Amino acid sequence: MKPKPDQSRYIILGSIDGVLAVLGVVIGASNVSSNPDLIINAALGGAVALAMTNGLGSYLAESAVEYGHLADLEKPLLRNLGSTSLEKETRNNILYDTLAHGGSSLIGSLVPILPFVFLENYALEVSVGLSIIVLAALGMFSGKIARQNLILHSVRMVGLGILVVIVVTAFGLT
Repeated sequence: MKPKPDQSRYIILGSIDGVLAVLGVVIGASNVSSNPDLIINAALGGAVALAMTNGLGSYLAESAVEYGHLADLEKPLLRNLGSTSLEKETRNNILYDTLAHGGSSLIGSLVPILPFVFLENYALEVSVGLSIIVLAALGMFSGKIARQNLILHSVRMVGLGILVVIVVTAFGLT
């Protein structure tokens, strides 16, 4: 099933959030300890919290906007659209957007964590590298949706990732 434009937006947003927020947690936790269990637990805690806040935040925001649109349709029709196919479609759109944002946040969060699960050495370096590769792919996906230059979108996304690593490092969190 091809995602709708709004869902594509949430897939991109959630994935970026997941990759970069949890990469920051991984970098910070790696500064405190070289114990992969501690790093993984800290990162998973961040991943779950992020997925829940993105998913539930999307649910609340989308509910307000979508039901507002439904209310706007009710006025000229002089009827309540509850229990209609339009209301069902509204509920489905809210659910799909919620799952797209929260789910992609969780999946994106796993990217910087996985090297700590599978590698004993260089896990942090691989985590940063893998995150940059995933951001490049997300940039291409973004460019494809926008029907614009895939490379430019990819470079911007990678630039964002590098900026996060630099800022986290500059604040002494590495």
